[in-house]
Amino acid sequence: MKKKLLIVESPTKAKTISRYLPGFRVRATMGHIKDLPEKSLGVDIERGFLPRYILIKGKKKIVEELKKEAKEADDIFIATDPDREGEAIAFHVAQEIASPERVKRVLFYEITPEAVKEAVKTPGEIDKNKVLSQQARRILDRLVGYRVSPLLWKIIKKGLSAGRVQSVALRLVCEREEEIEKFVPQEYWIIEGIFKNKEEFKARLSKIDGKKVEIKNKDEAEKIEEEIKKETYRVKKFQERKKKVSPPPPYITSTLQQDASRKLKFPAKYTMQLAQQLFEGVDIGGERVGLITYHRTDAVRVADKAKNEARKFIEEHLGKEFLPEKPREYKTKETAQGAHEAIRPTSVERTPEAVKDYLTRDQYRLYSLIWKRFLASQARDAEYAVRKVELEGGKFLFTAQSQQLVFEGFMKIYGKEEKEKSKLPELKEGEEVKLIKVEKKQEFTKPKPRYTEGTLIKELEEKGIGRPSTYATIVSTILERGYVKKENGYLVPQELGRVVNKFLVEKFPEIFNVEFTAKMEEELDRIEEGKIEWRKVLEEFYSPFSKKLDELEEKRKELKKEIEVETEKRCKLCGSPMVIKWGKFGKFLSCSRFPECKYTEPLDEEKTGEVCPECGSPLVVKTGKFGKFVACSSYPECNFKKPFTTGVKCECGKGEFVEKVSRKKKKYWVCSNPECGKVLFNEPVSSPCPACGHPYRVKKGKYLVCPSCGEKEKENN
Repeated sequence: MKKKLLIVESPTKAKTISRYLPGFRVRATMGHIKDLPEKSLGVDIERGFLPRYILIKGKKKIVEELKKEAKEADDIFIATDPDREGEAIAFHVAQEIASPERVKRVLFYEITPEAVKEAVKTPGEIDKNKVLSQQARRILDRLVGYRVSPLLWKIIKKGLSAGRVQSVALRLVCEREEEIEKFVPQEYWIIEGIFKNKEEFKARLSKIDGKKVEIKNKDEAEKIEEEIKKETYRVKKFQERKKKVSPPPPYITSTLQQDASRKLKFPAKYTMQLAQQLFEGVDIGGERVGLITYHRTDAVRVADKAKNEARKFIEEHLGKEFLPEKPREYKTKETAQGAHEAIRPTSVERTPEAVKDYLTRDQYRLYSLIWKRFLASQARDAEYAVRKVELEGGKFLFTAQSQQLVFEGFMKIYGKEEKEKSKLPELKEGEEVKLIKVEKKQEFTKPKPRYTEGTLIKELEEKGIGRPSTYATIVSTILERGYVKKENGYLVPQELGRVVNKFLVEKFPEIFNVEFTAKMEEELDRIEEGKIEWRKVLEEFYSPFSKKLDELEEKRKELKKEIEVETEKRCKLCGSPMVIKWGKFGKFLSCSRFPECKYTEPLDEEKTGEVCPECGSPLVVKTGKFGKFVACSSYPECNFKKPFTTGVKCECGKGEFVEKVSRKKKKYWVCSNPECGKVLFNEPVSSPCPACGHPYRVKKGKYLVCPSCGEKEKENN
């Protein structure tokens, strides 16, 4: 019997597939096995942007094992994910373990017994154009990161980084914040009348003398109110009609991330982690099966078999009246990956309730979204009864509209989010209605809201920035770098992010802009389609980019001065003006005569309320190489300092926890009592455990957790 080897990325995927393919040895690469080197550019620009890929640290053993397995196998199949990243992994694995003619490429768009067996029967070859497209993206990102980041270190502060696409996302967030800050609210007034024929109903003033109403202040509103009361009102027009609302298409990557952000408050990165788990396989009552199709897709196409299965389910469980005459087709945009389907359940028979006990809470919630959206996409339109009325009195025109759901259609599955407007009574044109009351309300115009993760991803997609496999990474990167922070679910640019954005936008206007980044995405797509040579794309990008970098390198001293902010404060050593600079630990004050005078001091020092035992000056909190500490505010005249304590008492009874920072910039907390030495890797809080009375708890995400008994309680914000 032939020995067959099948290679995938993840152990979870391998575990699922091995159950479907008896006689196959299924092994996992644990993600990428090769990448550009971490500590050098890794791209030979002179030799046509030739990349130097090396084995990723820790992958040597995995590759050796795969080589050994490949030697013993008669057939080798590589079934990494069906996208550019998966194709690159497949190519690198094939390079390392066997000659190209021995390797067969298999694409799994869903991980179910039938799909896996069918895919293995019809293998193909590694798509070289996809590999080159991924390679071009990787090289582009490396060129930008490795050339621009050091410039940021020299001009702003060490440790900063710039990304080709992430920096454009940061720009969008910063520009939205600037719009909000510059926005000047404009006052306006709304006037509504309560009218009655047989029933009371409300209508809004919409026109005066045939022109759209604009009421700018209270005096104007009161004057109009008095005039309105003098008029007699009749029904000018009354309409009744039916309105149909079609279901949304099944999810693609971006819409799933948007809905998971809006409805479930999931970060995009977390949504993709959960989707990966549902795709790769879950144990369901003794059977291991992938619950959803591949989750990195921008196509809304659905296989005929899946559509028919959905229609059958709707007819059996909801009734024939919920079925449209024929299966629904949704139009996929031209740039979408053709072979991909939308994100859907691999079987609608596996309802969310049927699998709930086998999933984590969040897996269940995400699966429910996907299942309902797909099933609803094949159901009938919802229908509303809409009534609209126009009331006329003198020069005033009031309008009102109501809609009532008369047939649920797809909403029976998907639910409805909008509240129905109060039902208008039946009215006849020409009939008189009585004005009961006039209500006026002051309003102010509002700026566009800040982005959430979901709305930023929507904006990126609409502007052609990024692709399904990159949206989550783009957003998580600007958060992890500290350029942006989440506040109540909204993305708020931090001061460092705004400084970096301002520099990049001003100095590289041709590169860090929306149009250029979208154009580069199109070029990468064209490489994948075999329509353009990858080196040509890199050459056209690199020549002006390199020239600009050389110009900025020559002017870096002047550029550094540009971001400094003068203050009225004077240097304690030489009396020169102090300026605000950026450093390793954030903003600080520095003597303007640096490097002749090297005096510095922290900016906006946090006072502790204590005084220095050596000189009597106030003690302040400072940040150093290994975290916070308390020091005398009269430094450098007085050198007194002591550890910064959180005030949370350790269970030893003799010490308090002190915040520290490791060499890898990770925070941890140690007991100040040298005899104890207790270490915590989560922030302690002075909050006794309600279950066992332990003197403190630690923060873990949104929860306070007792380190003694494990009792978990959601933190009150």
